[in-house]
Amino acid sequence: MANPVRDTLLGQLDLAWALTRYHLEGLTTEDCLRRPASVGLHVTQDAQGHWRAQWPEHEGYDLGPASVAWLTWHLGFWWSMVHNHSFGDGTLTREAVVWPGSADAVRAWIVGLHDTWREAITRLTDEDLQSSARTRWPLTGKPFGDIVAWANVELMKNAAELGYARFVLAVPPT
Repeated sequence: MANPVRDTLLGQLDLAWALTRYHLEGLTTEDCLRRPASVGLHVTQDAQGHWRAQWPEHEGYDLGPASVAWLTWHLGFWWSMVHNHSFGDGTLTREAVVWPGSADAVRAWIVGLHDTWREAITRLTDEDLQSSARTRWPLTGKPFGDIVAWANVELMKNAAELGYARFVLAVPPT
């Protein structure tokens, strides 16, 4: 095992990805756009037809539950950002990341992000993961392995949020 740290991180990514894929399967656009409560983070379509995500000013429980559209936007947002800032030109901003507009487009977007990220991580060595040369977002000055580990945790968290939202939306309110 020439790169045990990388291989462990890839194993974690694969597990988190399997759970994420499970919750993305069968997802409909209606599921995405349905709001689980009268308040909560969501996406709205602007005059140009782009779906923009609300950005919370705080993280209190009184925000209410996020819609699946917002949850999938958030997943695509952080994955796009970390990839662009780690392997690209580092110019992507939150405002430039829009929700794709349908469940099929969400799946294609997120699968593409996974595949691109996994391929990039596969090319790294353990020495690359110990270096902070690629570490520009969301943290700086840390070994890049910390960013990969953070992305794995973030993906697992998103899988859990999507799963819970799917359970809530699958059963009519009492």
